[in-house]
Amino acid sequence: MLVRLQKFLANAGVSSRRAAEGLIVSGKVNVNGEPAIVLGTKIDPDKDVVAVNGVLIKPKKRLYIVLHKPPGYICSRKDPESRNTIYELIPPEWGNLYNVGRLDRSSEGLIFLTNDGEFCLRLTHPRYGITKTYIARVSGRVEKPVLEKICKGVYHRGERLRALKAKLISANSTNSVVELELNEGKNREVRRLFEAVGFKVNKLVRIKIGNIKLGELPSGKWRILTESEIKSLLD
Repeated sequence: MLVRLQKFLANAGVSSRRAAEGLIVSGKVNVNGEPAIVLGTKIDPDKDVVAVNGVLIKPKKRLYIVLHKPPGYICSRKDPESRNTIYELIPPEWGNLYNVGRLDRSSEGLIFLTNDGEFCLRLTHPRYGITKTYIARVSGRVEKPVLEKICKGVYHRGERLRALKAKLISANSTNSVVELELNEGKNREVRRLFEAVGFKVNKLVRIKIGNIKLGELPSGKWRILTESEIKSLLD
């Protein structure tokens, strides 16, 4: 079966599909010994020979991992400051995996790792509208008007941010616990949402992506997504 070259590269774990397009147009990809610089080029993975920068690319078994990221870990393979990374939590032979989106160092909860570029794109690009649910503990008492403002939309450093849903779980004079649902995945979006309305997030946990829940998965542990879970995310 013929597939687009950029999809083949993404599925092989070379990069995301968007990055693969950049490799193609820059002339770094050869098919059967000839440069392939036209986007939309189709290949037969069973017959055609594909190389990137002279390195032969073979289809890899796709792997989909859900990890409970602990606080204090960063979503990067290497860190010049020698901080802990989430890649220390998975088997070393899975070195070809990359994280799907990010959680900042202080945050914790659900994050996916994969070698499937198409899966990564489908879960991170805003046009697919994959929802993410968080539990935020913030300083001070959050009232209903604050939640309404967050859902209506606020501006933070010139960028408009909004939550799809915001529900108050508990509140007292010291702290409030709020559940939020978002679908855009902007950098540090939950923290910035609350900062824009005068609150500081003290603890942030991502508990759900699409219909996949963190559940009882212990902090620092991982599991493999089932076929039905993968299908539900892509559908």
